[in-house]
Amino acid sequence: MQTRFHLCSLDPLKKNKLNSADFLKHQSFKNAHRQRTGAEIMDTSLSILKSSTVLKTASVSQSLVMVGCSISHPPDASTMSMFTHMLAILFGMGSWVSINGLWVELPLIVPQIPEGWYLPSYLSVLIQMANFGPLFVTLMHRFRPGALNETAVIYVIIILGTVASFLLGFFWKETVLVAGVPRSLALLVLTFFLAAVDCTSSVTFLPFMMRLQPQYLTTYFIGEGVSGLLPALVALIQGVGVVHCINTTQSLNHTINTSNSAGNYDLQAQYQPSNFSAEVFFFFLSAMMLVCLVAFLLLNHHPAVVREHPNPCYTNGTNENSQSRRTWAEQRPMMDPFRHQNHKSRSSFGTGSYSWMQVVYIFVILAWVNALSNTVLPSVQSYSCLPYGNNAYHLSATLAAVSNPLACFIAIFVSIRSLVFLGFLTVLGTGIGSYIMLMAALSPCPLLAEDTSGAAVMVLAWIFFILSLSYVKVIIGVILRDEGHSALVWCGAVVQLGSLLGAVTMFPLVSVYGLFSSGDPCNTSCP
Repeated sequence: MQTRFHLCSLDPLKKNKLNSADFLKHQSFKNAHRQRTGAEIMDTSLSILKSSTVLKTASVSQSLVMVGCSISHPPDASTMSMFTHMLAILFGMGSWVSINGLWVELPLIVPQIPEGWYLPSYLSVLIQMANFGPLFVTLMHRFRPGALNETAVIYVIIILGTVASFLLGFFWKETVLVAGVPRSLALLVLTFFLAAVDCTSSVTFLPFMMRLQPQYLTTYFIGEGVSGLLPALVALIQGVGVVHCINTTQSLNHTINTSNSAGNYDLQAQYQPSNFSAEVFFFFLSAMMLVCLVAFLLLNHHPAVVREHPNPCYTNGTNENSQSRRTWAEQRPMMDPFRHQNHKSRSSFGTGSYSWMQVVYIFVILAWVNALSNTVLPSVQSYSCLPYGNNAYHLSATLAAVSNPLACFIAIFVSIRSLVFLGFLTVLGTGIGSYIMLMAALSPCPLLAEDTSGAAVMVLAWIFFILSLSYVKVIIGVILRDEGHSALVWCGAVVQLGSLLGAVTMFPLVSVYGLFSSGDPCNTSCP
């Protein structure tokens, strides 16, 4: 190339001054040079073009690095990693698996502890007291943004949940004297730690999902639903709460008088022995928390997951980076193909896509549906279902648990973000919940108590109640995810606030004033 460049740049006047020998040498070299193949020339041209392109790309990359970001190409939806989806499910499963598991194990625990059936009331109070965790995280994000390392907090609470569940397997039956009365102190203290873990997960797990593609948030909600389904299925296999009605004689001489047989025999409810002990169940819960910990480790460090992080500039909220990067991570959403990128800001919330009236509307719906689905209706589920029989109760509890992840799965393919539609689903779910609450208030003799159709209606009511409100929760989570990291923190805080208000409302109605009565599953007869 240097020789060619030199020959091409020869001045015509100087060429004429060459002597004959030099001229012949020059002509021979020139002719040989002209015989180079076109392929060689093309290769040389492509090499030059490629080098130019590389230099331009390097220049652009260097410019982007200077402003604090690196080039990131979000993967196509068709190439999204199934491995990452599974990790998101396992991570979400650890959010409430401990407390959900404790609730379904109550029929096996209650007969063996001094608190008896007052334990559910104590658990409700402990769970609400544990909301100090979400409150602390929310206040830190509000007044000291960037000072709290979310990743470190998540590691701490998952490890705490794993250890607490494991210790429950050894100490749940242990009692100590408190003011001269035996109390299950170890059970109550460890339950408080589990409640703190699960409540705090609402304001840490969700914001962490900002590190992944938006589609993985819906997968996370599926895992959150599985956290209620999986313990329920294991409890069914264990045989928890299965009641048999047996005949017991009331006659002193244990003789049967055929003319007065109805007076001699009485039906009594007797719980069937479980297939495995409560200790094994608690060890299972601990294993689930350990699986959640492993999934979280892989979400942070596995190369296949790191490649799918849409925003390398995103941080854990610590003040390691500049304030500008932290502001970007807090407020900038993922690109939404259904949103105009040059939209006019309607409020200072998130990206300004929603007015303050719409923001209040979204959060009121979020608090309302979580109050109904997390505390208000679950607190009366036994009153609404047991009058229709044990099968109706177990079916409604299990299928309702299935409805939660099913709603999340539907949201993956059918994601309707219309606020009007969300309002419609909320009204629909509230109406179904009102029917369930009415039947609970009429217990032990609700409508159609002696009819098979009554049990079918109640099971379907629970399915559609959880299905509709779970869909609303998922879509609101997706909407707030696009509004930024802080919006997801407030999402978790409002979820806990709604649950708290529901528990505070229902606790005195159920446990203090006794407005609901369950009746005897074997001897209640309704007109």
